[in-house]
Amino acid sequence: MAKRSAGLLIYRHSHGDLRVLLVHPGGPFWAKKDDGAWSIPKGLVGENEDELTAAQRETREELGVKVDGSFERLGDYRQPGGKIVTAWSVEAMIDIDVAAIKSNSFTMEWPLRSGSLKAFPEVDRAGWFTLPEAEVKILNGQRPILSDFARQQGAG
Repeated sequence: MAKRSAGLLIYRHSHGDLRVLLVHPGGPFWAKKDDGAWSIPKGLVGENEDELTAAQRETREELGVKVDGSFERLGDYRQPGGKIVTAWSVEAMIDIDVAAIKSNSFTMEWPLRSGSLKAFPEVDRAGWFTLPEAEVKILNGQRPILSDFARQQGAG
């Protein structure tokens, strides 16, 4: 059975534009990658966990803020590695300062085969992007999320 993740595509209206919030993964593998590396805030769904509850929890862990609002289901998206991501859109009801995010961390051996463990943030930065900008930044497997969101908003 494919692993399941759940996440939120958070959006806001800013200066006449629709903007979405994307996060950049932390850790050495992603450090020098930008275009095609960003994601919606998301994470694994626990066994017997409600997917929307998991999406809200993961977003709180990656951004350090609780996101509430009217959640609209966008769909299920199979990623290149086989994982299924379930996504919802939600309009930001609070001002999310992307410069002040507080992400959980993970530990891994770094440098590889060094025997040393080092902690890295799950997310090292976040940003607000217009839909055309987000199309360039987001992981290829998550681009359909943006397309479905644009249709949902009447922008696509």
